[in-house]
Amino acid sequence: MRDLFSLELTDMTLLQQKLAKYDAPQKAMAAGIYPYGRMIESDQDTEVQISGKKVLMFGSNAYLGLLNHPKVKEAAIEAIRKYGTGCAGSRHLNGTLDIHIELEKRLARFVGKEEAMTYSTGFQVNLGVVSCLTGREDYVIWDELDHASIIEGHRLSFSNKLKYKHNDMDSLEKQLQKCEPDKLKLIVTDGVFSMEGDIARLPEIVALSKKYNASVMVDEAHGIGVLGNQGRGTCDHFGVSQDVDLIMGTFSKSLASIGGFIASNKETINYLRHHSRSYIFSASNTPSATAAASAALDILLSEPERLEHLWKLTSYALEGFRNMGCEIGDTATPIIPLYIRNNDLTFLIVRELFDLGVFVNPVVSPAVAPTDTLIRFSLMATHTQAQLDFALEAIRKVFRSHQLIL
Repeated sequence: MRDLFSLELTDMTLLQQKLAKYDAPQKAMAAGIYPYGRMIESDQDTEVQISGKKVLMFGSNAYLGLLNHPKVKEAAIEAIRKYGTGCAGSRHLNGTLDIHIELEKRLARFVGKEEAMTYSTGFQVNLGVVSCLTGREDYVIWDELDHASIIEGHRLSFSNKLKYKHNDMDSLEKQLQKCEPDKLKLIVTDGVFSMEGDIARLPEIVALSKKYNASVMVDEAHGIGVLGNQGRGTCDHFGVSQDVDLIMGTFSKSLASIGGFIASNKETINYLRHHSRSYIFSASNTPSATAAASAALDILLSEPERLEHLWKLTSYALEGFRNMGCEIGDTATPIIPLYIRNNDLTFLIVRELFDLGVFVNPVVSPAVAPTDTLIRFSLMATHTQAQLDFALEAIRKVFRSHQLIL
């Protein structure tokens, strides 16, 4: 007699049979260490409530802590009152509002470019831009640790794809040397790498782009609101904004909303508006999200003390983790990786820290190699030093119990 599982598989389609074999989440749930989709029952602040338990939030990308700023919330509410909850159409058709145009002009000025265009998500920006700028005989050259949205974008491109070792300029130059001199070459890199917290070597990348007649696109998702004059990003931080051809950013980090943008010269933006499929065939960003991002930009420019406090906390945290003996790689930003280098142990430590009142994020394979798993610890300008001290002590206790530090 066949067992019940065999009978169930027989009744499934081939697709269902294949997918039913994926049981890693169920195993983690059974072990009590499943870390994803933890349901937050409160506002997004430095302290949140999950399953009735209050924990300190050190897993957010809201680097400036603006998600609860009264001006941001009021701007979103007023936009709904005036425009409604959505546009029910793409930007090409009935989905362009005056506040979309106004925000695009402000973002272009902010990052030092002629024009900008906004998308409904940051992922859609990279997907829609990287996929359409170069042709079959051209080249997309990318850092091996670029964000998944960049990778998906170049997968959709018909261009030749060349990967270089992370932040390795010799590797980048070798890839550039493989390219035919008269073909388009687009180098795409994160400005701040979202898991490792280190910064792209933009001055050297720009120098190589000039040597080999290549163009450069920088993803500033984690740079805007963190680096540069008034938080203008990595390009501004290095003084290379005019040398970088395309600057991408998101609203879902420092700008306390959802959406994204690409900024460049007029000709490039004109081309993208009429060829970027994730822009043309997606509903436009909601009025509330657009207004919230614009209000957050106002605060970024008018409250420099937020950025100053964020960097005071960052310096304090980096020193604390180094003194503790944690392995934190080359980070130089409020994104601090704590390397564990074991999938299951990473999940276990995340749960143990949660039990102690600290929310952090696990980063495991396939996002990184199994030997590079880490805990992503990130700071907000609204954290207090007392909250940071609490988290550092909890991490010290848990890491010592697993002999990760002395």
